Amino acid sequence: MNLHFSLLSEKTGKSDRQGFSCGTPELDHYLHRQAGQDVARGFATVVLACAVDDPAAILGYYAFSAASIPIVSLPVEIAGKMPRYQNVPSILLGRLAVALSMQNRRIGSLLLFDALKRACASKIAWAVFLVEAKNERAVAFYEKFRFLRFHHARHSLWITRKQAENLIRA
Repeated sequence: MNLHFSLLSEKTGKSDRQGFSCGTPELDHYLHRQAGQDVARGFATVVLACAVDDPAAILGYYAFSAASIPIVSLPVEIAGKMPRYQNVPSILLGRLAVALSMQNRRIGSLLLFDALKRACASKIAWAVFLVEAKNERAVAFYEKFRFLRFHHARHSLWITRKQAENLIRA
């Protein structure tokens, strides 16, 4: 299946989003009701994955934004290689969801790689790519890509920019 990734914008009709269901009410509600507002206000970038031959049907999406984390959140060996700023510039992947009918087709991996590619291609400076996983199943998904958990938050994970660049090259 060939996928097309596109930014959610004011031109994207609401009807496109209303039929989306991933099985997690919080993620469905976000796309149905909140994502458009977050995009319009500049709070998030939302990317939709659709089949090339059926661009109206959303097969998955993710939302990401700029963020920062306290440098003390990172392991000493990583923090020691960074400038001595109090906070580290980051990209936050706050949401990633795949339609129920597509959950065994690796679309989640393609969404993640698209997010990493967009982040790495950005002119915005960042050092850490953050993920807020919704549950342990999602944590296991990210750990397959060598994301590490923060010691203080079970569902928050991270990789460095260099690790992200290596992932998308592999």
